[in-house]
Amino acid sequence: MRTRVTEMLGIEHPIVQGGMQWVGLAGLASAVSNAGGLGIITGLTQPTPEDLIKEIDQCREMTDKPFAVNLTILPTIKPVPYEEYAQAIVDSGIKIVETAGRNPEPFLPLFKEAGIKVIHKCTSIRHSLKAEKIGCDMVSVDGFECAGHPGEDDVTNMILLPLAARRLKIPFLASGGLGDGRGLAAALAMGADGINMGTRFMVTKEAPIHENVKQKMVDASELDTSLIYRSLRNTARVFKNSVAEQVVEIESQDGETRFEDIQPLVQGVKGRELFDSGDLDKGIWSAGMVVGLIDDVPTCDELISRIVREAEEIINERLGSTVSA
Repeated sequence: MRTRVTEMLGIEHPIVQGGMQWVGLAGLASAVSNAGGLGIITGLTQPTPEDLIKEIDQCREMTDKPFAVNLTILPTIKPVPYEEYAQAIVDSGIKIVETAGRNPEPFLPLFKEAGIKVIHKCTSIRHSLKAEKIGCDMVSVDGFECAGHPGEDDVTNMILLPLAARRLKIPFLASGGLGDGRGLAAALAMGADGINMGTRFMVTKEAPIHENVKQKMVDASELDTSLIYRSLRNTARVFKNSVAEQVVEIESQDGETRFEDIQPLVQGVKGRELFDSGDLDKGIWSAGMVVGLIDDVPTCDELISRIVREAEEIINERLGSTVSA
């Protein structure tokens, strides 16, 4: 498959592994890149910019294919030295960056001067157009199905992707609800140039999370996610466990929800401990509705090869046979 995404990023298949807190380490990113996709190291998973440089160096030892770094710009309990992380990315010679969260415009001059391609994650068409206007090279359009923060518009990819195809000039990825060849074929049919997968790559052999977590996601249905932080206008989609249900219950109570009311339940360090220990009620973790489509734990190479094969069969055979000569 050749699309604007594969051409711009120098990859074999139009499949990108999105940045994921605690998950986007060198091992997973290199496995995705070696399989022909684009692996992404999650910058802020590393405790310091110096640690990020070491993680990038480790990834380079594991692959000679292109890979990227994610920089997510969000309000945090503890201040983050974003400028130092951005400089570490530049100093490491990275040529592709995925940004998410707030407007990445303050970092674009630094990245552009270093010849870096910037992919910005957007949950609406207006944000996608803004990203195009300020100079991002590509956007990842996140539908309401996605894990993490889907925005506040609640618009699914069946609407977002055709709108993006109509209005954007730069290449764009479909993100949210993608996990198999049908999803790739559908995304391409709706105008996307490739797909961005997070949750699906969590359930691979190379993902650095406990087998209990992976198996729980294999066993899950499309109904096993929860929307939290709705009352705070900072919606996040996470896996439905007892902790997520407690958060939803607190938010449903009369009166204004204060973040302090739920902070002990949602601390990021607890999510990391959950991934390490396999204690499924230790904290929360991001997961998209695509868990309903996940039924095995393949290697990244097996997964990407299967997705591409299925998509090509759908495009060449099933769809081709529906059109009369």
